[in-house]
Amino acid sequence: MQLIINGETKEFSQEMSLKQIMQSLKIEDKVMAAAVNMEIIKKDDWDRFTPNDKDKLELLQFVGGG
Repeated sequence: MQLIINGETKEFSQEMSLKQIMQSLKIEDKVMAAAVNMEIIKKDDWDRFTPNDKDKLELLQFVGGG
């Protein structure tokens, strides 16, 4: 399965939930918002939502500063 994550193409050997994808990329705890094909996915649904091949994911982190 091929996904475009934050503009970068990533290959996965099998279908995975959004949460599993974040775990495999080691960014699960850093991501605060996720969108698939420009549609926001609620955090409560990350473990049930499975992206399709060629989907575009945006995984966003909030950055503090001032």
